[in-house]
This record gives sequence, structure tokens and C-alpha cells, in this order.
Amino acid sequence: MNNMLIILLMACGGLAVAIQPSINARLAQKIGSYESSLISFAVGTLAMFVMVMIAGRGNLRNVVDTSWWELTGGLLGAYFVTMTIIAVPRLGTLAVMSVIIAGQLTTAALLDQYGAFGLRQIPLTSVRGIGILLLCIGAGLVIRK
Repeated sequence: MNNMLIILLMACGGLAVAIQPSINARLAQKIGSYESSLISFAVGTLAMFVMVMIAGRGNLRNVVDTSWWELTGGLLGAYFVTMTIIAVPRLGTLAVMSVIIAGQLTTAALLDQYGAFGLRQIPLTSVRGIGILLLCIGAGLVIRK
């Protein structure tokens, strides 16, 4: 898979991440916030089960060889989805997404800086720092009414 295709698919992922909280919040109006999060994960789990059956190339049995913290991604995902379900009706999709993006990029810069989780270390330069600061300022401006 070439880089341009990956970039295009990630842009579509950004679109999905922006739309998902509003869809889940709408569902929450009918069934409840935690219940909406549960349904979201159940549907996602079913979709991933089908994907693994069709295209999976790994070995699920190796999950027993992982460290406990490598399994926390699902907990973090559940927290994220549930918080967006709660926040979107109160703050609006744009405000929630701007805060999420600022938080994601700030955290990503720190993870890169220290090569967290055994990944490649990428220094936090002053230019990158200014970019993050501007994103945080932008998020603050979006939140203001």
C-alpha cells in the first residue's frame, strides 16, 4: 500500500472520527449514553470479527504473550467514545473535535519526543511546538461562544 493511499484512507478515518460522536450522541438520546457506547463497541466488534475472518493474517492465540498494558487500548477507546457521546450534545461537534485534536497532537508530540512504547523517537522541535501551541489556541477560540 503506497503512502498516498494511506494518507487518503487516514483522511477518511478523520471524517469517520468527526461523524461518529454525533451519530452516537443521537443514538444516546434514544437509549442512553452508556448504552450508546455499548452498542457502538458491539457493532464495531462485530465488524472487526468479520474483517479478521476475511482478511486477518495474525494469530489471536498470541494475545496470551502480551503485556497487560498492551490490552488497554480498548479501555481507552471506550473512555473516548463515551466521553464524546456525553460532550457533543453539550458543547457541539466542532468544539469537542477541536479539543480532542489539540489533546491528541500534544500527547502525540510527547510520545514521539520520548519514543514511548518502543516506537521511533522524533524530537519535539520549536517549530512543532509552535504548531501545537497554535492548535491549542485554535481549540480555545472554537470553544468560546
